Amino acid sequence: MKVILLAGGFGTRMSEYTKTIPKPMININGRPLLLYIMKHYAKYGYKDFYIALGYRGEIIKKFFNKKFFDWNINLIETGQNTMTGGRLKRLKKHIGKETFMMTYGDGFSDINLKKLLEFHKKNKKLVTLTAVRPP
Repeated sequence: MKVILLAGGFGTRMSEYTKTIPKPMININGRPLLLYIMKHYAKYGYKDFYIALGYRGEIIKKFFNKKFFDWNINLIETGQNTMTGGRLKRLKKHIGKETFMMTYGDGFSDINLKKLLEFHKKNKKLVTLTAVRPP
């Protein structure tokens, strides 16, 4: 299962942090947010990552220049000003026609990803979207 991580936005709502780094690289307890997200997917056996780069992508490249666990990490330049749909479209040749999961580079959750995939397959829909309603 391929996991698409959108990590190319400008992070304007957190500009005090994102002037020098992309939002997925914001440090939480000594590690970037992006790493926590990837660990969550890996916990469910999803270790084939495609990270869509854009704004300050060189920082993400530098961080992932070494091997992480038994993960397959693909860093794909998708353009500095490309929006969400455009990033996904630019990854089309890497995704193919198979089912994949996608989240934003700041989309941390505690969703049971196996159950989510089962739900998606059972309902035979093109897309399954998860969301949260903040308190």
